[in-house]
Amino acid sequence: MTAPHSPPASAAPRVNPLQRLWLRELGMERLWLRPAPQPQAAPAAMPQVPVPKQESPAAPPQVAVSKQESPAPAVPARDAAAPPAASAVRLAGPGPGLRNGPPPKPAPKAEVVTDAAPAVIPVAEAVKNATLDELREQVVACTACGLCGGRRHAVFGHGGQPTRWLVVGEAPGEQEDRQGQPFVGRSGQLLDSMLSAVGMSRERDVFIANVIKCRPPGNRNPKPEEIAACSPYLMRQIALLKPERILVLGRFAAQTLLGTDATIGSLRGRVHQMKTEEGREIPVIVSYHPAYLLRSPAEKARAWQDLKLASRQL
Repeated sequence: MTAPHSPPASAAPRVNPLQRLWLRELGMERLWLRPAPQPQAAPAAMPQVPVPKQESPAAPPQVAVSKQESPAPAVPARDAAAPPAASAVRLAGPGPGLRNGPPPKPAPKAEVVTDAAPAVIPVAEAVKNATLDELREQVVACTACGLCGGRRHAVFGHGGQPTRWLVVGEAPGEQEDRQGQPFVGRSGQLLDSMLSAVGMSRERDVFIANVIKCRPPGNRNPKPEEIAACSPYLMRQIALLKPERILVLGRFAAQTLLGTDATIGSLRGRVHQMKTEEGREIPVIVSYHPAYLLRSPAEKARAWQDLKLASRQL
């Protein structure tokens, strides 16, 4: 069914006098005969003046993109004959930005070395089960402290076996470094005379060694780290030689062997006891170093008392 024909909104209704009288009786004359609102005419559009478009050789062509699909920006083709340009990166805000050219190569990762260097075995662990000959070889090849760089010879020690007395000094001097033997030169001659006076000989029943096996530069005093690095050799020598008595000559040797910081004047004149790893106790007598006695001849009388004290213990 089609809709009844209605006059267009812009045309005024046409009524005859009879219809007008009938509409007036019904009170609908004004409503029916009110003219329809006239539509407002749209303003005339401004004429568009074409603007000349400036061409940019580097700008890529614009591509219309629909709302449903956003294709990637077009990349202008390169001239095969032209050399490749450096990659240009343009960032817009915090996003990834536009990137022209190939992406940069990631930096090479550092190579991880899986084969670790062998750990350095401490001296105390290396000499734990060494024989006397093996211990001598370890001393000759030792690099546990910086003294190895300036030595000529490492001084292991020398003497008779079995050992009745173990004589312990501080460190090799210039002559000891040259010859590789302990207590040579004038101090060695004085020590031999002292031992002979109580019936001892380094060739028969006395073994002579030092706490430090390499000569300190300029015959300076040994440093604590040098004593700590080298003293395991001496401890192993004591365990292997098993002496009946230990005669300690000099302050550094006495402090190292007895584990104290007392002065030599307070340590000499009495018998100390050193307990070994096997549980043995060895009498220890402290006296002056022969090099000190050469500089201070008046102290030889006290050194003689120390030798007689060691002899009485036998």
